[in-house]
Amino acid sequence: MAADNNPLARIHELVDEEHELRSRLQRGEITAEEEHARLRAVEVELDQCWDLLRQRRALRDSGGDPREAQARPPEEVEGYLN
Repeated sequence: MAADNNPLARIHELVDEEHELRSRLQRGEITAEEEHARLRAVEVELDQCWDLLRQRRALRDSGGDPREAQARPPEEVEGYLN
């Protein structure tokens, strides 16, 4: 995950990228396959960012140091519901 130090800012960047990808598809600048591939990567990184943000908030709420939270690998974050 690229922005380990500020997950909320990275979340906003990724949401903006999602919107831009959809716009580019509508304008015919990229194919549906290109959009889907990049959207999947964006979704995975968003899940990692949200997970990191939740870890930090949980640590802070329990009296811990939020800086101790670490980004988890995509395989772990994506496997939570399975």
